[in-house]
Amino acid sequence: MKMKLKIIHLLSVCAALALGPAAREAAAQESPTLRKIAETGLVTIGFRDKSIPFSYLDKQRPIGYSIDICLHVVDAVRARLKQPDIEVVYRPATSASRMALVANGIIDLECGSTTNTVERQREVAFSVTTFVASNSLVTKKANGFNSLAQLRGQTVVSTAGGTPVKGLLELNRALGLELRVITAKDNVDSFNLLETDRAAAFAMDDALLYGLVADARNPQDYLIYHADMSVEPYGIVLRKDDPVFKKLVDDAIVGLYRSGAITQLYRKWFLTPIPPKQILLNLPMSPALKKLLSAPTDSADPAAYR
Repeated sequence: MKMKLKIIHLLSVCAALALGPAAREAAAQESPTLRKIAETGLVTIGFRDKSIPFSYLDKQRPIGYSIDICLHVVDAVRARLKQPDIEVVYRPATSASRMALVANGIIDLECGSTTNTVERQREVAFSVTTFVASNSLVTKKANGFNSLAQLRGQTVVSTAGGTPVKGLLELNRALGLELRVITAKDNVDSFNLLETDRAAAFAMDDALLYGLVADARNPQDYLIYHADMSVEPYGIVLRKDDPVFKKLVDDAIVGLYRSGAITQLYRKWFLTPIPPKQILLNLPMSPALKKLLSAPTDSADPAAYR
């Protein structure tokens, strides 16, 4: 599989070298994003520094499942523009800043763990879905909480700017749980509130919780359970109103699915020890993700993934 990916990359580079500036200019004029990239010779990737295993830092270098997918997209951009020397620039993005960074043209691809929602589509566009998560809760086993109902009256934390906050507040109202819902700056800060007993539970997407627990000082102390709050389809975030660029991104990602190379990427990040601490998530591919890989979609409707 690694050899297949190398061959695909080499063919893309060879094709780029074979065609001249006129073809490059024609491609760039089709899309404002491609035009910007062609003129600057740069693709700017927005990354999250603590979203293990999707997008995080290893010795100050962004790595992760979403980063690998975006680097494959960058190869497709190089081939489309016939510019094999296009460079990648990384810019940090947070839950609060990521949408504005894309909408304002500061980053070209936001490569993290961002859920595609109808509300967000008013401001940005999304690639075909790259991962399907579900909202879950993590608690300390010693505290005896193993369901949302048992958390009645407790403090539950989630990360500011994330979709779990909305789902948690809706369930709190619907079920009359009298939860005290608070937010923290990022996932690591949220988990720290749980770790130090300032929150009884932390609500977040299951895959991110697996990463945080695996990276904790005592992983065996924690319990992750599904809270039935929502399904979270992740996608690469792009500018709105640039259908040519979106199609290029979508085609590159679907190419990974069709070739089977996505299975290699999944194994690398979810079923194999990952740097820098060689933690193991041991998270098998979900039925929802398997369904997506066989029938790619960019739908924001959770029902499309059930």
